[in-house]
Amino acid sequence: MSTPLQIGPHTVQPPVVLAPMAGITNAPFRTLCREFSGGKGLFVSEMITTRALVERNEKTMQLVHFDASERPRSIQLYGVDPATVGKAVRMIAEEDLADHIDLNFGCPVPKVTRKGGGSALPYKRNLLRAILREAVGGAGDLPVTMKMRKGIDDDHITFLDAGRIAVEEGVTAIALHGRTAAQHYGGTADWEAIARLKEHVPEIPVLGNGDIWSAEDALRMVRETGCDGVVVGRGCLGRPWLFADLVAAFEGRTEDIARPTLREVADVMVRHATLLGEWIGDESRGVIDFRKHVAWYLKGFAVGSEMRKRLAITSSLEELRSGLDELDLDQPWPAGADGPRGRTSGNNRVVLPDGWLKDPYDCAGVGEDAELDTSGG
Repeated sequence: MSTPLQIGPHTVQPPVVLAPMAGITNAPFRTLCREFSGGKGLFVSEMITTRALVERNEKTMQLVHFDASERPRSIQLYGVDPATVGKAVRMIAEEDLADHIDLNFGCPVPKVTRKGGGSALPYKRNLLRAILREAVGGAGDLPVTMKMRKGIDDDHITFLDAGRIAVEEGVTAIALHGRTAAQHYGGTADWEAIARLKEHVPEIPVLGNGDIWSAEDALRMVRETGCDGVVVGRGCLGRPWLFADLVAAFEGRTEDIARPTLREVADVMVRHATLLGEWIGDESRGVIDFRKHVAWYLKGFAVGSEMRKRLAITSSLEELRSGLDELDLDQPWPAGADGPRGRTSGNNRVVLPDGWLKDPYDCAGVGEDAELDTSGG
């Protein structure tokens, strides 16, 4: 049995966290993953921008709505202006919108980093400190955690400094994705960096993230790095049952690893699309939103390219179900289907504000106007 992970008052056992992913980890997907885990683990919302939350943007208010069965409710916040972050955190605490707040310092996409946010932000040590101070100060009894990367690129590594600042400012736990912003999702995650961070900040839990494609990967990461838990992102794309595997593995039941047939996968696909339709309030829009998941679910199975295309343009549950019923649903789980899914590009030039790298401490020029106004990434 694994040691439970303590996030403030919340005991997370086994120590498994669903990473926030834009357009993916909405309430329906969290529900699916939680069902497979038997309610064990921690499931974090899509990225919520602090400005949009404070302004009560309609889409954002829907994204922060949790199903009644979700406990603890975890919101991931993105912000670059300490005052706006502080307002958003106080709003969450005062209006009881969540039980746990995670701060995003890991997103590598250009529209985020060009504003100095996400994985660009920890380079500015004083700005990071100011944001963490406002967040922890405004959160009251709610635990505040953070997710980050190693740094901007190999010449601008920030994770050890950022970890120390987080401890000093009262952050409850840190998740480290073992890649730089420049790597995006390419190459191999540096698990050694996770081990170094654990040694550097023994005072609080450190969670490892990056290249967990199977339950065995998760156990190996804990074994090799000494981290206190794992954060799973792209590994569960089209694989929500990975959370059943993770629970089984951490509880020592490694023989209980899921190997669903295509028939079982098809049933999950329809359930996922159904939940999306119910959440959006429109079956057709739910199925359209589900399209991006089709290739992930079918990865490795013998499904012809024409049928894959057809399934990826369905607009109703009936169309989706009838297309799936034409497949050879008795296919067993395919060998080698557990590998990488999602974006894997690497060695990107990180788009940063002008002069960002001149001084790692000065944060002049970052203010409310640098905030993004849309949630979900």
